[in-house]
Amino acid sequence: MTEFLAAFALFVALHSIPAVPAIRSGIIHRVGRPIYFAGYSTVSILALIWVFASALAMDYMPLWELRPWHAAVTFVLAPLGIFLVIAGLLSANPLSITLSPSLALGSVTKITRHPVLWGFAAWAGGHIAANGDLRSLLLFGGFAGFALAAIPMIEKRAKRRLGSAWTDLAEHTSIWPLAAYSKGGQPMIDMPMLLAVLMTAAMTAWLLLAGGHGAMFGADPVAIFA
Repeated sequence: MTEFLAAFALFVALHSIPAVPAIRSGIIHRVGRPIYFAGYSTVSILALIWVFASALAMDYMPLWELRPWHAAVTFVLAPLGIFLVIAGLLSANPLSITLSPSLALGSVTKITRHPVLWGFAAWAGGHIAANGDLRSLLLFGGFAGFALAAIPMIEKRAKRRLGSAWTDLAEHTSIWPLAAYSKGGQPMIDMPMLLAVLMTAAMTAWLLLAGGHGAMFGADPVAIFA
């Protein structure tokens, strides 16, 4: 338990401290942008590996008896989460996490203006039901909680960065998933969303049907239905 808490604390710190603009810009100024991103990515991956390894090293303590419907919850939430993460990263979205620098709003922001964070939370939350043990609750519950807790911080940073433009952009979106449609918005599919659908379908098929999940994590999610 102690090792897991230390690993998770490091993971949270690595994704919280560099998010402060003054700290991030100071590090980049000293080491350069390429070295910063290469080093940050490497350390983040190693920290994530440590989190999973320390969680798996914990004693298995079941919290509820598993049923087929528990796995069904994961089969719904995990692909949905993967789709939101991919679509969010590929879509233009100055209001939240994205790989696109554009000030426009991609269609996925009609679902929520924080698709990456909600997607990560959905993916993690879905895995809690299908595992039903303490270590999974701590691991995936921690991931989901961290993602959702980041939303207020991202909101504050976006408001400060965009100024009055934030209000105009945010008017067409919502923090809560699907709430923007209550304002009269119409569902739309753009190229990033289409690519996200295709990539999610391919990834899900590989994980569930081609043995990818078993090869990576040592567990076959579809075995419960055998």
